[in-house]
Amino acid sequence: MVEPYLTDQWYVKIEPLAKPAIEAVETGRIKFVPENWSKTYFDWMYNIQDWCISRQLWWGHRIPAWYDDDGNVFVGHSEDNVRDKHKLGDRPLQQDNDVLDTWFSSALWPFSTMGWPERTRELDEFYPGNVLVTGFDIIFFWVARMIMFGLKFMDEVPFREVYIHGLIRDQEGQKMSKTKGNVLDPIDLIDGIGLEALVEKRTHGMMQDHLAPKIEKATRKHFPDGIDQFGTDALRMTFASLATTGRDIRFDLGRIDGYKNFCNKLWNAARYVLMNTETPHDGEAEFSSADRWIKARLNQTTNELHQHFANYRLDLAAQSIYDFTWHEFCDWYLELSKPILQSDDAWSALQRGTRQTLIEVLETVLRLLHPLMPFVTEEIWQQVGKRAGIAGDTIMLRPYPPVSDASDDAAIADIEWVKQFILGIRQIRGEMDISPGKNLPVLLQGASALDRQRAAEQVTLLRRVGRVESITVLEDDEQPPAVATALLGEMRLLVPMKGLIDIDAERTRLTKQQDKASADLKRSTTKLANENFVNNAPPEVVTQEQERVAEFKRTLAQLSEQLEKLDELT
Repeated sequence: MVEPYLTDQWYVKIEPLAKPAIEAVETGRIKFVPENWSKTYFDWMYNIQDWCISRQLWWGHRIPAWYDDDGNVFVGHSEDNVRDKHKLGDRPLQQDNDVLDTWFSSALWPFSTMGWPERTRELDEFYPGNVLVTGFDIIFFWVARMIMFGLKFMDEVPFREVYIHGLIRDQEGQKMSKTKGNVLDPIDLIDGIGLEALVEKRTHGMMQDHLAPKIEKATRKHFPDGIDQFGTDALRMTFASLATTGRDIRFDLGRIDGYKNFCNKLWNAARYVLMNTETPHDGEAEFSSADRWIKARLNQTTNELHQHFANYRLDLAAQSIYDFTWHEFCDWYLELSKPILQSDDAWSALQRGTRQTLIEVLETVLRLLHPLMPFVTEEIWQQVGKRAGIAGDTIMLRPYPPVSDASDDAAIADIEWVKQFILGIRQIRGEMDISPGKNLPVLLQGASALDRQRAAEQVTLLRRVGRVESITVLEDDEQPPAVATALLGEMRLLVPMKGLIDIDAERTRLTKQQDKASADLKRSTTKLANENFVNNAPPEVVTQEQERVAEFKRTLAQLSEQLEKLDELT
């Protein structure tokens, strides 16, 4: 028979501790990030009850209370302290068998770890801390009690900010727990683990053995090949990218695999840079538009990262440096550097400028990435730092790139124009199924003076990177032959189609686009013909619909023109 066993319990009268802790958050001495979690804190603190701190466990801080044979209770720092304070002599004493609640002991952590109650150098230097990083599920258990104890025993808050992150859940949105058998060990994600070893790990030593078959079945379903080796940096970047302001984070192996690819991308980019900067770049240097563009974009990215870190938006910081590194540095700048480095026509000062830019930008990127990906950045920096002429043993001791006001709007505009030009030609290749390696003649229709200037100045990049054979500007009254078209602002990029395409297939493709544009135009004009829509919809929505109508009409006119050009080829 099991019956309740009533024992005396120790309580803390909590209101005198709670009041200053509430005030500390209300007055801004402590700030929650995101701020909405302060409401959760207040909801509990305003309705707080006296705290039972007695626990019947085998481990923990034993309650500092001693009893004599008559049932008298004596509280003190130690038994010797109790005997001296109350002049008990050799009277037999028995210490309370209960231990303190785990969260009572944890509440002492901010200062007990640094020598308290002694006034140590560590306490003077590191208390209070700057920020506490924790999950929302222990705001009551831990955060509030650390604040109460810090104010009580140190007369100061334990930290200035509390950054609340979400909880990692499994792929089905369930909270991870050993009982459910859905826990993912970070070591297994880093080093990898086979299926049988993973099943054994998840089902071994369970308190509820009857759940083992269910857990084994789920594990074999979700991880039929076990877990691949992803590495520490890929895992860290994944967690940073998932650190949104929401509560729950569904963990997806696809995300970590993507950041493993990112690590490989960075490694290969570093190999290219090191291979192309072996020649010393001392001496006079001249910088191309691409060099100036990547440095300007690097400054903008650095400023973005400072802002995101200051706001605890690790997800935005990870996305910002990922986009710059992959899409701008690797995908574009490295390609734009090749015409200069690999051309016999480029003068040495320009090549020196590009080599210098390559190594300097990569070294800065490594420092920007280092807090998120410490291992691969350290490994690469060991070579890049020396090549950049930097004295030092480790990237860890290099300063983080500072905020910069430097900008180069002209270079950014020029290279964005180049990118859109090349993307337009690639779009035509894809739509017309033209080989990526085939050089194409390009006609420019409706080119402004600035378009003509850029086409002349950037001709080397357009030819080498865009695989352009020639660029010809059409005069206003000059009619082009049958062409495929891409738009670049108000200008049209035209590629003559004669001898390049299957005319029947192209006519079918254009007709489908024409039918779709006609249907879209009809849908939008019907909306605008409806008085209820025009009178009741927000003005910006009506304006947007009017702009869509104009765009659909332009598209239909262009498609009709292209179909007419096809007829000329038959």
